[in-house]
Amino acid sequence: MDYIVVKWLHVLTSTILFGAGVGSAFHLLAASLRGHTAGAAGSARNVVVADWMLTTPAAIVQPVTGLWLVHRLQLPLSTPWVAWSLVLYAIAIGCWLPVVWIQIRMRDVAVAADRAREPLPRVYRRLFQWWTGLGFAAFFPFVFIFWLMVAKRLPWAG
Repeated sequence: MDYIVVKWLHVLTSTILFGAGVGSAFHLLAASLRGHTAGAAGSARNVVVADWMLTTPAAIVQPVTGLWLVHRLQLPLSTPWVAWSLVLYAIAIGCWLPVVWIQIRMRDVAVAADRAREPLPRVYRRLFQWWTGLGFAAFFPFVFIFWLMVAKRLPWAG
């Protein structure tokens, strides 16, 4: 029974991690591209809250439940799909961690500009470019991890 509960928790938190990430990214991307200071400030506030309430806990639970499942199934960490999942997860989280700091900074810059009734400053746009690049760099490893979790094999392994 505990295997099913942990597997369910693993699937649930992967869905939250990916879904909250994509949803909040879309929200902040759209607001930032519009260039409206108040909209960007509100969106960035929401994204920071979503990261702390949804993404961060899911990002912590994911490797814990994944490693427990691998241990329970007696799969070596060197199993190709497991090893690739771990490496890709490390890459994705390595991209996501700076994104968290960037989002907080984007929020602060946008809120200050909104309070001053000024347009989004150049620093916001530079942060936005880094945020977008790192976000895409984290997105694709997560998509590939979903493949690995379902297929339990590398796509080129046949």
